[in-house]
Amino acid sequence: MTDGDYDYLIKLLALGDSGVGKTTFLYRYTDNKFNPKFITTVGIDFREKRVVYTASNPNGTTTGKTFKVHLQLWDTAGQERFRSLTTAFFRDAMGFLLMFDLTSQQSFLNVRNWMSQLQANAYCENPDIVLVGNKADLADQREVQEKQAKELADKYGIPYFETSAATGAEVDKAVITLLDLVMKRMEQCVDKPPAEPANGNGATKLGEAQPNEKKFFVRGPSSQLFSVKTTAAFIHEASPVTVMQVILQ
Repeated sequence: MTDGDYDYLIKLLALGDSGVGKTTFLYRYTDNKFNPKFITTVGIDFREKRVVYTASNPNGTTTGKTFKVHLQLWDTAGQERFRSLTTAFFRDAMGFLLMFDLTSQQSFLNVRNWMSQLQANAYCENPDIVLVGNKADLADQREVQEKQAKELADKYGIPYFETSAATGAEVDKAVITLLDLVMKRMEQCVDKPPAEPANGNGATKLGEAQPNEKKFFVRGPSSQLFSVKTTAAFIHEASPVTVMQVILQ
């Protein structure tokens, strides 16, 4: 795929305590390489990857539709001093990789704190999230048991994967599962007939949101930009907009 040759621009964000392996995880996914050196992310960074997404039916069979997706994977700093900066990016992400270190019980306990911040700052109350227990290759140093993590994931109603940035185990699967959740939510939004305007005059202003309604922007088919409106956990409208409209807003 060449620059601009994609159907959707999807922003995913990795979050969790410092040192859980967010940077190496994303590097493994985008470049299929492992850097054993620990490099602390200062503020926020991102990596990119182009993938072909195959749509599927609820029963798991493919629909035959494929989409070219440009993934932006945002890497956030886990330190407290960067918290206000990183949470500001929560509103722009469409899916989240919530990560902890399988060799650190404290990083697992802090998942609840990260979840609270997500629920308070993300684009909706129930965003698409995948829980990731990283460093599965360090079995002799494990402090968090799989049963514990699965129980927490079940409590939040989200998928759980145990991954290793060092070996690449389950890294791709975790990201693709999150992408699938985001794309299914997008499909529901795009396929749904437009809702009747609340003001009854057949038009609404781009920046005008209804009570309890939030908005974000996504890149749709043929590079068309969409203004997506959400109420609670559900996207209920996606309206084409121009780049100029977004700037003016």
